[in-house]
Amino acid sequence: MNTESLERANAFLAAVAARVRPGEFLRESPADIGREIGFEEPLVAARAVRALLARRRLESVDGRYRLVDPRPLQPGERETVKRPPRPRRARERTEPAPGAGEERVTYSAVGREVVERLIELGREVATLRANLRAAREEAREAREARDEAERRAQTLANRVRELEARADMAETNLRNVLAAARGAGRDVVGDSEMEAILGVLKGEPSPPKEPT
Repeated sequence: MNTESLERANAFLAAVAARVRPGEFLRESPADIGREIGFEEPLVAARAVRALLARRRLESVDGRYRLVDPRPLQPGERETVKRPPRPRRARERTEPAPGAGEERVTYSAVGREVVERLIELGREVATLRANLRAAREEAREAREARDEAERRAQTLANRVRELEARADMAETNLRNVLAAARGAGRDVVGDSEMEAILGVLKGEPSPPKEPT
């Protein structure tokens, strides 16, 4: 019994002791006494009466309650009167009729089940194989695309190096042509020098110098 239930039971016992002496019967019903002491629900008063009956503070005789002992209940006080066992409802058990719902397992049924299962597994294996082939094909195409990209990158790198070399060579030849023109003491570049400069810009080899 918790503290709240103990306090309610003692409050109900005090109200009973204020009305009758030990050995006398109550005139009011437990619900009426419970309402007078603040128990709004009749179930609370019924629980208090049950606790007092189990600890021999009250006694039930022919549907009436008599005060036996006005002493308050103590914390941890055990029940001295065993409660009557609650009637249990008889459970109806429906037993199946013998032989009802039973199926005989035959070899042909087992064989059909095995064959159907093998067919399903074969379909799953075929699907997995098709997915594997598609994945391998995609991987091969990806490798080929990567190799092609690497080849193109290598070709472009070689072309860039070639153009850089030609640019360096053209710059060197142009410097040589201009230096030769300045060495001759001429401010105006002649036709031969212009052709040499154009040849340098076009990437053609520079012509040999004429003796002065």
